[in-house]
Amino acid sequence: MARINLRPWREERNERLQKRFIGNIVGAALLGVLVVLAISYYYDVQMDRQNARNNYMKTEIAKLDQKIKEIQELRAKRERLLERLNAIQQLQGNRPVIVRNFDELVRVLPDGAHYELLVRKGEKITIDGFAENNNEVSELMRRLDGSIWFAEPDLRQVDQDGEVKHFNMQVGMSRPDAEEAK
Repeated sequence: MARINLRPWREERNERLQKRFIGNIVGAALLGVLVVLAISYYYDVQMDRQNARNNYMKTEIAKLDQKIKEIQELRAKRERLLERLNAIQQLQGNRPVIVRNFDELVRVLPDGAHYELLVRKGEKITIDGFAENNNEVSELMRRLDGSIWFAEPDLRQVDQDGEVKHFNMQVGMSRPDAEEAK
């Protein structure tokens, strides 16, 4: 029988398979490295985009914070101006009331009584004066109580000085409605 040596063919086939296997391993390794690099690049790009968005948001937030601060300053300035305006309006509104109160003080004064000193503190007027008798002081208190411009006269002191009575009283000021004041 003839002898056929199959060894070199098998060895060549084994070498070829081994080269193909090594080539496949190297190719798979290269492909793995390329996939890892591609994924890494993708995530780097995404991180850069997100950082850019974050920086944009931070700058916009800073701008808005500045605008909020300006708005708060404007509101504070507005409040100060409104307080000034209210104070001016209150002073303007009180001027005719004070004049009307002093005019009313003259109207309610009985013939036998006289004022020595009038002192206004807040919404109270302190009156020092003298009268010929107690009836004049009582009449003054009744008239003050009956006036729409005054409230609750409070007699503090009455002293006899010869034939003249010195008195001290306090009376509250009131603000009647425009219709009542006419």
